[in-house]
Amino acid sequence: MTAEVAAASSSSHSSASTQRLAHPTAILPNAQALRDAKVLVVGAGGIGCEVLKNLALVGVKGVQVIDLDTIDLSNLNRQFLFNKSHIKKSKALVASAVASSFNPSIQIQPQHANIKEPQFGYEFFKTFDVVLNALDNLDARRWVNRMCIATNVPLVESGTTGFLGQVQPILKGVMACYDCTEKQTQKTFPVCTIRSTPTTPIHCVVWAKTWLFNQLFGEDDETEGAELDKAEADGGNSAEISALRKEALEMSNLRSSLGTEGAAQRVFDKVFKNDIERLLSMEEMWKNRTKPTPITYADAMATAADSQTRKGLKDQTQLGLKETVDLFESSLNALALRSAANPSEPLSFDKDDSDALDFVTASSNLRSRIYSIETKNRFDIKQMAGNIIPAIASTNAIISGALVLQTVHMLGATRKGAAATSLKARDVMLGRSNRFVLTGSAPPKPNPACGVCQDLYIPVSLDPRTTSLGAVISHTRLNREESGLGMDDESGYEELGIYEGSRLLADMDFEDNHPKTLFDLGVETGKFLTLVDEDGKKRTVHLVLCAPRDGLRAGEIKVLLEADELPELSDRPKLPEAEKDESDLEDGDKDDGFEVMEAMPTLVSKKRKAGDDGTENGAGQSQQKKRPVGDENGDDSRQKRHKAGPNEGAIELD
Repeated sequence: MTAEVAAASSSSHSSASTQRLAHPTAILPNAQALRDAKVLVVGAGGIGCEVLKNLALVGVKGVQVIDLDTIDLSNLNRQFLFNKSHIKKSKALVASAVASSFNPSIQIQPQHANIKEPQFGYEFFKTFDVVLNALDNLDARRWVNRMCIATNVPLVESGTTGFLGQVQPILKGVMACYDCTEKQTQKTFPVCTIRSTPTTPIHCVVWAKTWLFNQLFGEDDETEGAELDKAEADGGNSAEISALRKEALEMSNLRSSLGTEGAAQRVFDKVFKNDIERLLSMEEMWKNRTKPTPITYADAMATAADSQTRKGLKDQTQLGLKETVDLFESSLNALALRSAANPSEPLSFDKDDSDALDFVTASSNLRSRIYSIETKNRFDIKQMAGNIIPAIASTNAIISGALVLQTVHMLGATRKGAAATSLKARDVMLGRSNRFVLTGSAPPKPNPACGVCQDLYIPVSLDPRTTSLGAVISHTRLNREESGLGMDDESGYEELGIYEGSRLLADMDFEDNHPKTLFDLGVETGKFLTLVDEDGKKRTVHLVLCAPRDGLRAGEIKVLLEADELPELSDRPKLPEAEKDESDLEDGDKDDGFEVMEAMPTLVSKKRKAGDDGTENGAGQSQQKKRPVGDENGDDSRQKRHKAGPNEGAIELD
């Protein structure tokens, strides 16, 4: 290629690029700031695909996207960067490649990984100008929120539920963080209700998915005995609980016979006849309940076929009894063959696994018949078993557009927390409210009781393999002139509790772990060591463990902040009396069955310390108020008012 041709080609490319960016430049305020920013996108699902497309079309030059998931068939109705040829491939890798085709100048670096892995720690987050969340689970959201608070990097949170959606800008010290309002956990059901006295279709689906499927094909459930012990301690019927223990033992024996002739019939008669007859023998249980009616395999197979079929719509078909038994038998045998082919790898339920879904559909409907509960078709059971909330592509598109706009506003805020330009950012809600479908409001201020954004974060460089817990504690006590943190008696930290996550590693009365290295205690680079004032007066301090720097000596600890950057060891904010008063909760809040706890450090029982292997669970150190707000997928109070959820369409909570 001659110099003239190369120059002409370059000029043509530049002209096309300028033309491509003309529209976003005209409509976006400060579009250039976004183009020059280094952006991290966490999640490449429904919202993530739209966001990557928007960033490409706006002309952002540097983007990283991280997603752990692979593409499923059920994703294709809304995650438009994917097609059938991409199924089982990495979402991050495929989305990056397709989005890049929209704009050759964009550079998207994909990572098929878990955002909580050690390599994505403090120093990784610190390299970005803004983080965009497009996640579908609470645990990952909380982790990203904490890392952005620790690094003082702006975060824009987003989510959709059906036709509803939201965008939440977050900036440390200026706007409320994701954890400023406690999220409601996923709904659970009492074990005796699921196992003995179901009254709704969801009870039968949960039984089929989490108990029967796992008993036959899944991992050994080490918690079942504890659950039954708890039910008995809570006053459950001792005869019923004894029967449940016997059932579990019998099921274990049946599992070993799977794949042999007649196995499906034996399982059928055990769970749908023998177990039900055993429950019926406890007459007191049925004084105020409708008695179940056992079903035998022989009687069910003798009934006439009565399927209400619609040709071509398998998932919409309402099966009769005989067809349901046929589906139970065929799916059980198919799963048994797969399990026998690889006995070291237990099966796990997946809503997109046809055999697994058929088994849960048949089992739950047979149980519903026994208890005179309405049966459901395969489509309905897939929604219930997969915790699926309807996902709508247009909702994702609207929310991702609002997310990019709020990102432009957030980029005006410096990492040191300058508030002037960031206050242009708005919480955006999508959902009918009075006359408006899309509304914006000023982000709320941080919650003074928040156990995340009100804490202090200090990055330290050390080698967990050579640094003992005692050395870390001693370093925190050193005054700041000696490169320590100054957390001594004089500063108000008289009694410190040292935690990793929810594990108590040491306190004033528990020094057994002092000689052990952090590695021996299961504490590695990328994690947090949390220092709690057990008197509850001073702020909690989190040491963010970063990789050892060049020249760092064995056992040495180096604070990665200059002396003037170290946060002040201030007192914990006192809550206004009105916020502490339980009577101030809305009328509906008290009846939701959630405990309301004070948002102060929990003093840990010495029975919950980390033992010699550093693995026993302890109590948490900085708990939020457990407010009964939102739905099981994590709506917060603002979303509740606007009736919008935070989660990207099809949600699967682990």
